[in-house]
Amino acid sequence: MIRRSFIILPSVGKATEAALWKKGICDWDQFIKAKSIIGFSDRRKEMCDRILQTAQDFLEAGYSQYFVSVLPQVEHWRLYSYFEKEAAYIDIETDGLHQNCRITMVGVHRNGKTRVFIRGHDLSEKSLREFLSGCKMIVSFNGSSFDLPILQRHFPFSIPNVPHFDLCHACRRIGITGGLKNAERFVGVKRDRIIEFLTGEHAAYLWNLWERKESRNALELLKKYNEEDTRNLVAIAKYAYRHLENRLTHSIGLPDRMGGLNP
Repeated sequence: MIRRSFIILPSVGKATEAALWKKGICDWDQFIKAKSIIGFSDRRKEMCDRILQTAQDFLEAGYSQYFVSVLPQVEHWRLYSYFEKEAAYIDIETDGLHQNCRITMVGVHRNGKTRVFIRGHDLSEKSLREFLSGCKMIVSFNGSSFDLPILQRHFPFSIPNVPHFDLCHACRRIGITGGLKNAERFVGVKRDRIIEFLTGEHAAYLWNLWERKESRNALELLKKYNEEDTRNLVAIAKYAYRHLENRLTHSIGLPDRMGGLNP
C-alpha cells in the first residue's frame, strides 16, 4: 500500500490521492513515468517526481524512519505489509493506571519469538534498546496514548523512531470497538483458558503479589498474560491492515496486492 500512497506529497490529501488512482496513476512508478498529469503543473510534477523517487530509494533501502515525518501518523499502517517481517509488537504491564505508575513488564514479539522484560530482572533502557535495534516498525494496541508515552518517560532512548501502527485506532476505523480482548475475539484469536478472563487490573494485582509476597505463581501468570497480549497483536495487525487497505481501495477498483482488481 505504501507505494500507492501519494499523501506523502505536499498539498496532496486523500481526495487528490483517490483522484490520481481513478486516472490510472496507481503507484509511484506510474506517477514518475507519466509525461504529464492533469492538475499538476510541469514544475510541480518535477518536484513531486523527486519526492517520490527519494521515498522509493529510502523504502528500498529499508529506511523506515524517513516516513515518520512525511506520512501522517494515522496512516503509518500503510507501511505494514512492507515492513511486517521487521516489525516489533509491544505491550507493557504496569502496577496501576495512575499517573506515577511503574512499568512492571514489557513484552516484545519479533521474528516469531516473544520476550518479556521484567522489572528488577532484565528490564532496562539498555536491554530494550538492544532488543529493538534494527526493527523497522512498532505495532501496539493503544500505544500512542499509553504504552509508548510511559516507555519514553521511563526509558527515553529505548524506542526507535520508526513508524507506529496503533491497532486501537486502526480497529475503530474498521468498526471494531472496545479493548484488546474484544479485538482478539473479533478476529478469532483464542486465549489460554488460564488467563482468558484476566484484565489490566488483575495484572497490577498479580504484580503486587509477586512484589510483596514473592509469589512465583503470580509472576509466571502475569508473564504468560503479557506474552499473549503481545503475541496476539500479530493476528490483529494482519486483519486490520487487510481491511484498511480494502476499505481504502475497494470503491475505485484499485489493483490489489495480488495483481488483480478489487471488485
